[in-house]
Amino acid sequence: MSGKNILNWVDPKDKSGEFKRLPSAFRNFISNEEGAEFPTEKDRYHLYVSYACPWAHRTLIVRKLKGLEDIVSFSSVHWSMLEKGWRFPSKDEDVPGENVTPDPIHPEFTHLRDIYFEQNPNYEGRFTVPTLYDKKQKKIVNNESSEIIRMFYHTFDHLLPEKYAKIDLLPKELEKEIEETNEWTYNDINNGVYKSGFATTQDAYSKACHTLFAALDKAEAHLASSPGSFYFGENVTEADVRLYTTIVRFDAVYVQHFKTNLRDIRSGYPALHTWLRKLYWDVPAFGETTQFEHIKYHYTRSHRQINPFSITPEGPEPSILGKDEEVPAVKAALAALKKS
Repeated sequence: MSGKNILNWVDPKDKSGEFKRLPSAFRNFISNEEGAEFPTEKDRYHLYVSYACPWAHRTLIVRKLKGLEDIVSFSSVHWSMLEKGWRFPSKDEDVPGENVTPDPIHPEFTHLRDIYFEQNPNYEGRFTVPTLYDKKQKKIVNNESSEIIRMFYHTFDHLLPEKYAKIDLLPKELEKEIEETNEWTYNDINNGVYKSGFATTQDAYSKACHTLFAALDKAEAHLASSPGSFYFGENVTEADVRLYTTIVRFDAVYVQHFKTNLRDIRSGYPALHTWLRKLYWDVPAFGETTQFEHIKYHYTRSHRQINPFSITPEGPEPSILGKDEEVPAVKAALAALKKS
Protein backbone atom coordinates (compact mmCIF):
# COMPACT_ATOMS: atom_id res chain seq x y z
CA MET A 1 0.00 0.00 0.00
CA SER A 2 3.05 2.25 -0.43
CA GLY A 3 2.96 3.32 3.21
CA LYS A 4 -0.66 4.55 3.06
CA ASN A 5 -2.94 4.06 6.05
CA ILE A 6 -5.77 1.87 4.76
CA LEU A 7 -8.01 3.21 7.53
CA ASN A 8 -7.97 6.64 5.90
CA TRP A 9 -10.87 6.21 3.50
CA VAL A 10 -10.29 9.72 2.21
CA ASP A 11 -6.73 10.93 1.81
CA PRO A 12 -6.24 13.66 4.47
CA LYS A 13 -4.51 15.74 1.78
CA ASP A 14 -7.57 15.61 -0.52
CA LYS A 15 -9.21 19.01 -0.05
CA SER A 16 -12.44 17.91 -1.77
CA GLY A 17 -13.19 15.59 1.16
CA GLU A 18 -14.88 13.18 -1.27
CA PHE A 19 -14.68 9.39 -1.00
CA LYS A 20 -13.47 7.86 -4.29
CA ARG A 21 -13.81 4.08 -4.58
CA LEU A 22 -10.93 2.38 -6.36
CA PRO A 23 -11.61 -0.22 -9.08
CA SER A 24 -11.19 -3.90 -8.28
CA ALA A 25 -7.84 -5.40 -9.28
CA PHE A 26 -8.68 -8.98 -10.30
CA ARG A 27 -11.18 -9.32 -13.17
CA ASN A 28 -10.90 -12.85 -14.57
CA PHE A 29 -13.85 -15.18 -15.16
CA ILE A 30 -14.79 -18.80 -14.62
CA SER A 31 -15.83 -20.09 -18.04
CA ASN A 32 -17.24 -23.14 -19.78
CA GLU A 33 -15.21 -22.38 -22.89
CA GLU A 34 -12.61 -24.93 -23.96
CA GLY A 35 -9.12 -24.00 -22.79
CA ALA A 36 -10.37 -21.48 -20.21
CA GLU A 37 -7.84 -20.48 -17.56
CA PHE A 38 -10.52 -20.93 -14.92
CA PRO A 39 -12.78 -23.77 -16.10
CA THR A 40 -16.10 -24.70 -14.51
CA GLU A 41 -15.52 -27.45 -11.93
CA LYS A 42 -17.25 -28.55 -8.75
CA ASP A 43 -15.40 -27.68 -5.51
CA ARG A 44 -12.54 -25.96 -7.32
CA TYR A 45 -13.35 -22.41 -6.22
CA HIS A 46 -13.54 -20.82 -2.78
CA LEU A 47 -15.28 -17.57 -1.92
CA TYR A 48 -13.80 -15.39 0.82
CA VAL A 49 -16.42 -13.01 2.23
CA SER A 50 -17.25 -10.79 5.17
CA TYR A 51 -20.76 -10.85 6.57
CA ALA A 52 -20.27 -7.17 7.33
CA CYS A 53 -19.54 -6.12 3.75
CA PRO A 54 -22.50 -5.33 1.47
CA TRP A 55 -20.49 -6.14 -1.66
CA ALA A 56 -19.53 -9.59 -0.34
CA HIS A 57 -23.09 -10.10 0.90
CA ARG A 58 -24.29 -9.95 -2.71
CA THR A 59 -22.26 -13.04 -3.57
CA LEU A 60 -23.51 -15.01 -0.54
CA ILE A 61 -27.12 -14.27 -1.49
CA VAL A 62 -26.67 -15.36 -5.10
CA ARG A 63 -24.66 -18.45 -4.11
CA LYS A 64 -27.60 -19.56 -1.96
CA LEU A 65 -30.33 -18.54 -4.42
CA LYS A 66 -28.64 -20.60 -7.15
CA GLY A 67 -28.01 -23.64 -4.93
CA LEU A 68 -24.22 -23.48 -5.26
CA GLU A 69 -23.48 -24.58 -1.68
CA ASP A 70 -21.86 -27.86 -2.82
CA ILE A 71 -20.21 -26.29 -5.88
CA VAL A 72 -18.40 -23.22 -4.49
CA SER A 73 -17.14 -23.34 -0.90
CA PHE A 74 -16.94 -20.21 1.23
CA SER A 75 -15.60 -18.84 4.49
CA SER A 76 -15.98 -15.52 6.27
CA VAL A 77 -13.32 -13.32 7.80
CA HIS A 78 -13.72 -11.76 11.25
CA TRP A 79 -15.72 -8.52 11.39
CA SER A 80 -12.59 -6.62 12.46
CA MET A 81 -10.67 -4.79 9.73
CA LEU A 82 -7.80 -2.66 11.02
CA GLU A 83 -4.28 -1.71 9.92
CA LYS A 84 -3.61 -5.00 8.10
CA GLY A 85 -7.09 -5.26 6.61
CA TRP A 86 -9.53 -8.13 7.08
CA ARG A 87 -8.29 -10.82 9.44
CA PHE A 88 -9.22 -14.45 9.85
CA PRO A 89 -10.63 -15.53 13.22
CA SER A 90 -8.32 -17.57 15.42
CA LYS A 91 -9.26 -21.13 16.37
CA ASP A 92 -10.37 -20.15 19.86
CA GLU A 93 -12.67 -17.28 18.80
CA ASP A 94 -16.41 -17.91 18.82
CA VAL A 95 -17.84 -15.56 16.21
CA PRO A 96 -21.45 -15.95 14.98
CA GLY A 97 -22.24 -16.99 11.45
CA GLU A 98 -21.64 -19.99 9.23
CA ASN A 99 -18.01 -20.73 8.31
CA VAL A 100 -16.45 -17.87 10.28
CA THR A 101 -13.17 -19.75 10.64
CA PRO A 102 -9.42 -19.56 10.17
CA ASP A 103 -8.48 -19.74 6.50
CA PRO A 104 -9.47 -23.32 5.54
CA ILE A 105 -7.04 -23.38 2.61
CA HIS A 106 -3.99 -21.70 4.18
CA PRO A 107 -4.06 -22.43 7.95
CA GLU A 108 -0.92 -20.38 8.42
CA PHE A 109 -2.44 -17.18 6.98
CA THR A 110 -3.72 -14.64 9.51
CA HIS A 111 -5.12 -11.97 7.16
CA LEU A 112 -6.83 -11.80 3.79
CA ARG A 113 -3.88 -9.76 2.55
CA ASP A 114 -1.74 -12.92 2.73
CA ILE A 115 -3.75 -14.37 -0.16
CA TYR A 116 -3.09 -11.26 -2.24
CA PHE A 117 0.63 -11.35 -1.47
CA GLU A 118 0.72 -15.08 -2.27
CA GLN A 119 -0.29 -14.15 -5.79
CA ASN A 120 1.79 -10.98 -6.04
CA PRO A 121 4.39 -10.15 -3.35
CA ASN A 122 4.46 -6.56 -4.68
CA TYR A 123 0.68 -6.05 -4.67
CA GLU A 124 -0.21 -2.45 -3.73
CA GLY A 125 -4.01 -2.39 -4.00
CA ARG A 126 -6.70 -2.92 -1.36
CA PHE A 127 -7.40 -6.33 0.15
CA THR A 128 -11.11 -6.64 -0.51
CA VAL A 129 -13.98 -9.06 -0.13
CA PRO A 130 -15.45 -10.83 -1.91
CA THR A 131 -12.42 -12.68 -3.22
CA LEU A 132 -13.05 -15.64 -5.52
CA TYR A 133 -10.09 -18.03 -5.33
CA ASP A 134 -9.00 -20.99 -7.48
CA LYS A 135 -7.85 -23.70 -5.04
CA LYS A 136 -6.21 -25.77 -7.80
CA GLN A 137 -4.01 -23.02 -9.29
CA LYS A 138 -3.72 -21.04 -6.04
CA LYS A 139 -4.81 -17.87 -7.83
CA ILE A 140 -7.33 -15.12 -7.22
CA VAL A 141 -9.90 -15.22 -10.00
CA ASN A 142 -11.90 -12.09 -9.28
CA ASN A 143 -12.61 -9.59 -6.50
CA GLU A 144 -15.38 -7.57 -8.16
CA SER A 145 -18.76 -8.51 -6.68
CA SER A 146 -20.86 -7.42 -9.66
CA GLU A 147 -18.89 -9.82 -11.88
CA ILE A 148 -18.80 -12.69 -9.39
CA ILE A 149 -22.58 -12.73 -9.00
CA ARG A 150 -23.03 -12.86 -12.76
CA MET A 151 -20.60 -15.78 -12.97
CA PHE A 152 -22.86 -17.56 -10.51
CA TYR A 153 -26.02 -16.95 -12.57
CA HIS A 154 -25.47 -19.62 -15.23
CA THR A 155 -21.85 -20.79 -15.35
CA PHE A 156 -22.56 -23.78 -13.12
CA ASP A 157 -26.08 -24.55 -14.36
CA HIS A 158 -25.05 -27.87 -15.95
CA LEU A 159 -23.97 -29.09 -12.49
CA LEU A 160 -27.20 -28.07 -10.76
CA PRO A 161 -30.65 -29.61 -10.32
CA GLU A 162 -33.22 -28.12 -12.68
CA LYS A 163 -34.96 -26.09 -9.95
CA TYR A 164 -31.76 -24.09 -9.43
CA ALA A 165 -30.53 -24.07 -13.02
CA LYS A 166 -33.75 -22.41 -14.19
CA ILE A 167 -33.45 -19.52 -11.71
CA ASP A 168 -32.66 -16.43 -13.77
CA LEU A 169 -31.74 -13.27 -11.88
CA LEU A 170 -31.14 -11.28 -15.07
CA PRO A 171 -33.96 -12.27 -17.45
CA LYS A 172 -33.59 -10.93 -20.99
CA GLU A 173 -36.89 -9.11 -20.94
CA LEU A 174 -35.80 -7.12 -17.85
CA GLU A 175 -32.11 -6.73 -18.59
CA LYS A 176 -32.31 -3.15 -19.91
CA GLU A 177 -34.40 -1.97 -16.93
CA ILE A 178 -32.16 -3.76 -14.44
CA GLU A 179 -29.01 -2.27 -15.95
CA GLU A 180 -30.52 1.22 -15.85
CA THR A 181 -31.57 0.67 -12.22
CA ASN A 182 -28.12 -0.67 -11.33
CA GLU A 183 -26.50 2.54 -12.54
CA TRP A 184 -28.17 4.89 -10.08
CA THR A 185 -28.61 2.30 -7.34
CA TYR A 186 -24.85 1.75 -7.28
CA ASN A 187 -23.72 5.36 -7.63
CA ASP A 188 -26.28 7.01 -5.38
CA ILE A 189 -27.34 4.32 -2.86
CA ASN A 190 -24.84 1.44 -2.59
CA ASN A 191 -21.85 3.73 -2.89
CA GLY A 192 -23.83 6.78 -1.81
CA VAL A 193 -23.89 5.77 1.85
CA TYR A 194 -20.09 5.54 1.75
CA LYS A 195 -19.77 8.90 0.00
CA SER A 196 -21.79 10.39 2.85
CA GLY A 197 -20.09 8.52 5.67
CA PHE A 198 -16.48 8.87 4.57
CA ALA A 199 -16.72 12.53 3.51
CA THR A 200 -14.26 14.80 5.31
CA THR A 201 -15.83 18.14 4.39
CA GLN A 202 -19.33 19.47 5.03
CA ASP A 203 -19.89 20.18 1.34
CA ALA A 204 -18.91 16.65 0.27
CA TYR A 205 -21.15 15.12 2.93
CA SER A 206 -24.17 17.32 2.22
CA LYS A 207 -24.00 16.76 -1.52
CA ALA A 208 -23.71 12.98 -1.14
CA CYS A 209 -26.40 12.76 1.54
CA HIS A 210 -29.03 14.64 -0.45
CA THR A 211 -28.20 12.65 -3.59
CA LEU A 212 -28.62 9.45 -1.58
CA PHE A 213 -32.05 10.40 -0.27
CA ALA A 214 -33.24 11.50 -3.70
CA ALA A 215 -32.33 8.00 -4.92
CA LEU A 216 -34.10 6.36 -1.96
CA ASP A 217 -37.18 8.44 -2.82
CA LYS A 218 -36.93 7.11 -6.38
CA ALA A 219 -36.69 3.49 -5.19
CA GLU A 220 -39.63 4.08 -2.82
CA ALA A 221 -41.79 5.46 -5.62
CA HIS A 222 -40.95 2.49 -7.84
CA LEU A 223 -41.77 -0.08 -5.16
CA ALA A 224 -44.96 1.75 -4.16
CA SER A 225 -46.24 1.43 -7.72
CA SER A 226 -44.86 -2.08 -8.39
CA PRO A 227 -47.54 -4.77 -8.82
CA GLY A 228 -45.35 -7.52 -7.36
CA SER A 229 -43.60 -8.34 -4.09
CA PHE A 230 -40.12 -7.72 -5.44
CA TYR A 231 -38.41 -4.96 -7.40
CA PHE A 232 -39.57 -6.21 -10.81
CA GLY A 233 -42.63 -8.33 -10.15
CA GLU A 234 -43.06 -11.66 -8.41
CA ASN A 235 -39.54 -13.04 -8.92
CA VAL A 236 -36.29 -12.00 -7.26
CA THR A 237 -33.84 -10.39 -9.69
CA GLU A 238 -30.41 -8.80 -9.56
CA ALA A 239 -32.08 -5.48 -8.70
CA ASP A 240 -33.32 -6.93 -5.40
CA VAL A 241 -29.92 -8.41 -4.55
CA ARG A 242 -28.01 -5.21 -5.22
CA LEU A 243 -30.39 -2.92 -3.35
CA TYR A 244 -31.04 -5.21 -0.36
CA THR A 245 -27.49 -5.29 0.98
CA THR A 246 -27.54 -1.51 1.52
CA ILE A 247 -31.12 -1.21 2.78
CA VAL A 248 -30.74 -3.98 5.38
CA ARG A 249 -27.76 -2.10 6.85
CA PHE A 250 -29.38 1.31 6.67
CA ASP A 251 -31.18 1.60 10.00
CA ALA A 252 -28.77 -0.68 11.84
CA VAL A 253 -25.63 1.28 10.93
CA TYR A 254 -25.75 3.93 8.22
CA VAL A 255 -28.26 6.29 9.89
CA GLN A 256 -25.96 6.98 12.82
CA HIS A 257 -22.51 5.89 11.65
CA PHE A 258 -22.59 7.42 8.18
CA LYS A 259 -24.89 10.32 9.23
CA THR A 260 -27.50 9.36 6.62
CA ASN A 261 -30.21 10.57 8.98
CA LEU A 262 -32.68 12.61 6.97
CA ARG A 263 -34.99 9.61 7.39
CA ASP A 264 -34.69 5.95 8.33
CA ILE A 265 -36.24 3.06 6.43
CA ARG A 266 -38.63 1.82 9.11
CA SER A 267 -40.45 5.10 9.62
CA GLY A 268 -39.71 7.03 6.44
CA TYR A 269 -40.07 4.57 3.56
CA PRO A 270 -43.09 2.26 3.88
CA ALA A 271 -42.74 0.52 0.52
CA LEU A 272 -39.00 -0.06 0.96
CA HIS A 273 -39.62 -1.30 4.48
CA THR A 274 -42.26 -3.81 3.33
CA TRP A 275 -40.02 -5.02 0.49
CA LEU A 276 -37.01 -5.34 2.83
CA ARG A 277 -38.90 -7.45 5.35
CA LYS A 278 -40.39 -9.65 2.63
CA LEU A 279 -36.88 -10.55 1.46
CA TYR A 280 -35.44 -10.95 4.96
CA TRP A 281 -38.21 -13.09 6.43
CA ASP A 282 -39.52 -15.00 3.41
CA VAL A 283 -36.47 -15.66 1.20
CA PRO A 284 -33.81 -17.65 3.14
CA ALA A 285 -30.97 -16.58 0.85
CA PHE A 286 -31.42 -13.03 2.16
CA GLY A 287 -32.26 -13.46 5.85
CA GLU A 288 -29.93 -16.37 6.53
CA THR A 289 -26.91 -14.55 5.09
CA THR A 290 -27.55 -11.36 7.11
CA GLN A 291 -25.46 -11.18 10.31
CA PHE A 292 -26.18 -8.01 12.27
CA GLU A 293 -23.43 -8.52 14.86
CA HIS A 294 -20.80 -8.54 12.09
CA ILE A 295 -22.45 -5.53 10.46
CA LYS A 296 -22.65 -3.36 13.58
CA TYR A 297 -19.25 -4.25 15.02
CA HIS A 298 -17.36 -3.95 11.75
CA TYR A 299 -18.48 -0.45 10.89
CA THR A 300 -18.30 1.00 14.38
CA ARG A 301 -15.07 -0.68 15.49
CA SER A 302 -13.07 -0.69 12.26
CA HIS A 303 -13.71 2.80 10.89
CA ARG A 304 -11.38 4.66 13.23
CA GLN A 305 -11.33 7.74 10.99
CA ILE A 306 -15.04 8.19 11.79
CA ASN A 307 -15.36 6.61 15.23
CA PRO A 308 -11.95 6.75 16.96
CA PHE A 309 -13.22 5.27 20.24
CA SER A 310 -14.94 2.29 18.55
CA ILE A 311 -18.19 2.76 20.47
CA THR A 312 -21.07 0.68 19.12
CA PRO A 313 -24.54 2.21 19.64
CA GLU A 314 -27.08 0.05 21.47
CA GLY A 315 -29.85 0.58 18.93
CA PRO A 316 -31.85 0.37 16.93
CA GLU A 317 -33.56 -2.62 18.48
CA PRO A 318 -34.52 -4.85 16.89
CA SER A 319 -32.13 -4.55 13.97
CA ILE A 320 -34.99 -5.49 11.68
CA LEU A 321 -38.70 -5.49 12.48
CA GLY A 322 -41.06 -8.40 11.96
CA LYS A 323 -43.28 -8.32 8.88
CA ASP A 324 -46.28 -7.13 10.90
CA GLU A 325 -44.41 -4.85 13.32
CA GLU A 326 -44.08 -1.08 13.05
CA VAL A 327 -42.37 1.61 15.08
CA PRO A 328 -44.72 3.60 17.38
CA ALA A 329 -44.85 6.65 15.09
CA VAL A 330 -45.96 4.51 12.15
CA LYS A 331 -48.53 2.68 14.29
CA ALA A 332 -49.97 6.01 15.38
CA ALA A 333 -50.12 7.31 11.83
CA LEU A 334 -51.86 4.13 10.61
CA ALA A 335 -54.34 4.30 13.48
CA ALA A 336 -55.13 7.93 12.62
CA LEU A 337 -55.74 6.98 8.98
CA LYS A 338 -58.20 4.29 10.02
CA LYS A 339 -60.16 6.75 12.14
CA SER A 340 -60.33 9.40 9.44
